[in-house]
Amino acid sequence: MTHTFDDDYWKDIWEGERAPSMGASDANPHLVRETGTLAPGTALDAGCGAGAEAIWLATQGWQVTAADIAAAALERAAARAAARGVGDRVEWVEADLAVWDPEARYDLVTTHYAHPSIPQLDLYDRIGTWVAPGGTLLIVGHLHHDYGHDHGHNHNQNTPPAEASATAAAITARLDVASWDVRTAEESQRVLTRPGGGKVTLHDVVVRATRRT
Repeated sequence: MTHTFDDDYWKDIWEGERAPSMGASDANPHLVRETGTLAPGTALDAGCGAGAEAIWLATQGWQVTAADIAAAALERAAARAAARGVGDRVEWVEADLAVWDPEARYDLVTTHYAHPSIPQLDLYDRIGTWVAPGGTLLIVGHLHHDYGHDHGHNHNQNTPPAEASATAAAITARLDVASWDVRTAEESQRVLTRPGGGKVTLHDVVVRATRRT
């Protein structure tokens, strides 16, 4: 199945039945692990959704810009940030990551399962240019699997379409060693408990790199 991750797609997601559960999630554990020892500075959360990661960063002392294409997601995010007492540490920006360019460069640029209307690896190329010298790029995405004989028929509804996934090797191959020091490049799985008690296995790809000065 082919998805067009455009404004209409995300509007349907964030105004649909999945929105309440998506809007109640905690910060991604990969973010907590990979950035917990970094000195707080300026951060950009690209494709922030309902803001769990942006809010967590703000509670750790970061000044955060959080961008997403879905106005409904940003409304949820702003309300959550205010409830946590960090509303003044996050700027919420409605933006299409396929075409938007921030004016600033950031000490940390991160994205978690964001899917734009452009190819996934092109998104990672774009957000990498937003990292300041000495800053960190953290990518958390869906791991790409080769399903071979399935002929494109997805037997697991939790498996993302191929165009929304990547491998660690594919991502790191785009990071020029002259410009980047790759600190983490891993593929893993974890079990997530959904509201109501159901469980789903997530297959993740995680890449963290520091831009050389």
